Amino acid sequence: MALYGKAEYWDERYTKDPEPFDWYQRWAGLKDTMMGVLQPSHRILNLGCGNSRLSEEMYEDGFHDITNIDISTIVIKNMQEKYQDKPGLSFMQLNALDMKEKFSDGLYDCVIDKGTMDSILCGEGSTHNIQTMLREVSRVLKPNGIYIVISYGQPSYRMSYLQRADYGWSGSVSVQAVQKPLMGLTGSTMTGDEKENCHYIYICTKQSGAGAALLQQADEHQ
Repeated sequence: MALYGKAEYWDERYTKDPEPFDWYQRWAGLKDTMMGVLQPSHRILNLGCGNSRLSEEMYEDGFHDITNIDISTIVIKNMQEKYQDKPGLSFMQLNALDMKEKFSDGLYDCVIDKGTMDSILCGEGSTHNIQTMLREVSRVLKPNGIYIVISYGQPSYRMSYLQRADYGWSGSVSVQAVQKPLMGLTGSTMTGDEKENCHYIYICTKQSGAGAALLQQADEHQ
């Protein structure tokens, strides 16, 4: 849907429907896989947070340094008010395609993307916008930092976007399938034919030493 890339669409959506909504999975369905690469001490950036309960549930599990960004001013205002009593859980209106004014290079240990890549791929100029966002994700990640993508897209489609050498994690992308939740049940890993009924968790590890080349490429795209 082309409107997915427009702030106005999301402002209207969150005005009409302010109730919490989680795309794909809750933390319980992701925890087993993500805890293999996350540590409570990590500084985490959550892209396109919407009004998801993901960061709240991670906070309750001991992750107390989570920055959440979204393109919608409406939802960010609502989330700031809702979670003002949780220090370390912050919300900021920001476009994931351009984070330079707010975030310096190598700031985060982990970037989480639950449905944001999929949303951008449904919008206009999707290929260019995804490349722009992934360059920004790589820029704000520390060396050996982790980019976690939760998507409905199968590896045969998503890997073509993720495995570009200029992001610094080419050859360091793993994928895990988890069952789509039913009636609030937690997810579980799956194999074989069951993968038709699953979501995918892509884990991209930024290679140490990739920073200088990425900075040069970012300058060339400005």
